Amino acid sequence: MIETIRSVTDKPIAVDANQGWTDRHYALDMIHWLKEKGIVLIEQPLPKHKLDDAAWLTERSPLPVFADESFQRLTDVIRLKGVFSGVNIKLMKCTGMREAWKILNTARAANMKVMMGCLTETSCAVSAASQLSPAVDWADLDGNLLINNDIFKGTTVLNGKLILNDLPGIGIKKYL
Repeated sequence: MIETIRSVTDKPIAVDANQGWTDRHYALDMIHWLKEKGIVLIEQPLPKHKLDDAAWLTERSPLPVFADESFQRLTDVIRLKGVFSGVNIKLMKCTGMREAWKILNTARAANMKVMMGCLTETSCAVSAASQLSPAVDWADLDGNLLINNDIFKGTTVLNGKLILNDLPGIGIKKYL
């Protein structure tokens, strides 16, 4: 799949392994291969409970390794320092924007990278998360593009970039 994508674009790609690799040595080999293909980060390469293996992998990885399934709440940030390079904040997992802001600041204080992600959700939630996107290293806020019954219009994606609008609040309109 990576070879096919690279045959048509050299744009940055992040890979979410979704806990798909169980062996840390295999994961490290894959990450080295992915780096050669221009991948910029890897998300949750190992099962969420294999934190010792994740720490081993992160220490040796040429790419930043982000926690996703291993991470949910503010209290997880310090527990995962040294295990991952960074955390992927999702509003629907962390209770909302207030805690997301605290996570972002705690992760920064711990010298960790920060990613803002989402689940498959409406433009309402994606637009809320996008309000914090200028403060993070990476934003993966495309969950609204995966549904066809979105009743909101908010943050849009243009040429791979999030475009925040000037609407009040979190920047959404409801379709009638």
